[in-house]
Amino acid sequence: MGGVPWRRLELAALCAYAVVFYSVMAQRSLRLARDYSGKLYGLRAGSIAGRLNDSSDGQWRNFRGNLPVLTVVMAAFLIVANGLRYGCGLKGTGASLIWLILSLIYLCYLHGACVGFILVIAGVNYAIVKLFARYKYCTGIIWSFNLAMLTLNRVYEGYSFSLFGQQLAFLDNYRGTFRWHICFNFVVLRMISFGCDYCWTLSSSHFDHKKHMQKCEVCYSGKTCYYALQEKGLSVDKYTFLTYLCYLTYAPLYIAGPVVSYNAFAAQLDVPQKNYSVGQICCYGVRWILNFLLIEVMTHFFHYNAFVASRLWRQLTPFEIFIISYGVLIFMWLKFFLIWRYFRFWSLVGGVETPENMPRCINNCHDLESFWKSWHASFNRWLVRYVYIPLGGSKRKLLSIWVVFTFVAVWHDLEWKLLSWAWLTCLFFVPEIVIKSFSNNIQAKSTLGRFIHRELSAIGGAVTVSSLMVANLVGYVVGPSGIKALMSQMLQKDALPALGIIFTTFYVAVKLMFHIRDARKT
Repeated sequence: MGGVPWRRLELAALCAYAVVFYSVMAQRSLRLARDYSGKLYGLRAGSIAGRLNDSSDGQWRNFRGNLPVLTVVMAAFLIVANGLRYGCGLKGTGASLIWLILSLIYLCYLHGACVGFILVIAGVNYAIVKLFARYKYCTGIIWSFNLAMLTLNRVYEGYSFSLFGQQLAFLDNYRGTFRWHICFNFVVLRMISFGCDYCWTLSSSHFDHKKHMQKCEVCYSGKTCYYALQEKGLSVDKYTFLTYLCYLTYAPLYIAGPVVSYNAFAAQLDVPQKNYSVGQICCYGVRWILNFLLIEVMTHFFHYNAFVASRLWRQLTPFEIFIISYGVLIFMWLKFFLIWRYFRFWSLVGGVETPENMPRCINNCHDLESFWKSWHASFNRWLVRYVYIPLGGSKRKLLSIWVVFTFVAVWHDLEWKLLSWAWLTCLFFVPEIVIKSFSNNIQAKSTLGRFIHRELSAIGGAVTVSSLMVANLVGYVVGPSGIKALMSQMLQKDALPALGIIFTTFYVAVKLMFHIRDARKT
């Protein structure tokens, strides 16, 4: 015993706790699914072991149901686009034209006559950018226009053609199969990206490529990383209306992203991505299939999201509410993981590299900053480039996070529960920023000092994870209206043991994350 390092013993104890916890969670989840199956909404006939499948999440249900058609569209797009691109040696304008034609055909299937709304708004945005690009307040005009469009699209639910005259009312019968104003949220991000990238290119580019190469292994090896593609300003003649429309409507990334900046996209029209080999892309696809099988098993055996849709959380014990909330987060992470990686795979095969949206598992984030860098990471990069840094970056961090998260909530939808989620997240973010700033100035030198610092960090991480759970409970499970009922249920005497177990579990999880970080350093 004396020869065994204490950290190995600690790791063994933590792993044992984790095994017991997940065993209990799986057992309770199976029992809840069985006991409440008759009361849960959204359960449909499944295909695994005769069990019902949880199809209560509309986004996942639509994606899963349309997967066969979507895969046929992907195959057709790639065969035609790559065949012409590589067969005829198309670059720049030629590749833009082919991709735009194919993407518009795809959009016409999705939105029907509503494609006209997209093209009109895109045209107005392009005109604004070109007219005001040389003025200092150009980015303000671009942002104002796009925020106005984002709001109006939601208020008028994508508009009706009859609003613009009865002679156009017949077009309301040809609105396609997918609501255009939902997808348009991503188009707004691209329109802002195009405008800002163009304005900054005209003013000057401060990107030091030589300095970047010294730190970046990808660029040092002779390739070009995504960050360099994004930061390097293009020549002015690359900001054409044709390339702009191609960027806005590019089929692989149109519905859900990942988000790619205009500079990075346009650069890859001339030179297709080389950072991923054919073998690596194939492995990426195989991993996607395995993860798809995982979510199938999850939705057949654990009906977490159906509990939320059925609003049955009030009937559960505090520990069961925690299980359902945690399960919903895991389901959401895996759902978005699969959706985003599907479209990223499509884009990679087409020769366009985008940032990975879920580079890290949700269970391997112990602070809010690392969580948001790993959840919808491409959107996080977009926010840093076009919102956070222009607002002052780290110099005004405590103020800028409120603007950033408020925009994220409004961008998702005009709902009070999302604003509540955003402001709660900011509220929890402030102490983390302050504590990190303070702890960075203190370095423990003694063994005891390092031990105390590690333990305090683990407790702080557990508090952060708890805060994150509360924010997501409000945003995605109980809503603002259910906060009072949730608090009264969680603060009862009988709930204290459950709260203690939950916090201990978070503490153990954070300690395991520390061990994972340490293993990667060695």
